[in-house]
Amino acid sequence: MANTFPGKGTVMQDLMTMVSQLRRPRLLIRAARFGQAEYNRDRHLQRILGYGKLPRPAAALMRLMELERVLDEQRRADDAGYSLPRHVDLLIAMMGEAQLVQTSHAPQSLQPT
Repeated sequence: MANTFPGKGTVMQDLMTMVSQLRRPRLLIRAARFGQAEYNRDRHLQRILGYGKLPRPAAALMRLMELERVLDEQRRADDAGYSLPRHVDLLIAMMGEAQLVQTSHAPQSLQPT
């Protein structure tokens, strides 16, 4: 039975479900996956979220998802202010943060040593 008590596990599960259910153009996702190999949390998040103390991965992922949603709406509306490079950057950061969230909440026996 699924965990019905509010807590970190449920929130992380919901967050990862939201990430996995995103539907974006294949080429956009492929570009982001290519860039994910070079993801540097300090450098990328500073540029995307602004300077200052970086949020924890889950909080960063939620903020990135909100920024990406706005960009995706601009893309779908053919808005002149839409930036493809910024969209790819956001997706790269989202993938990187999602990976950090998953590894930080994996059971100790499954984490790399």
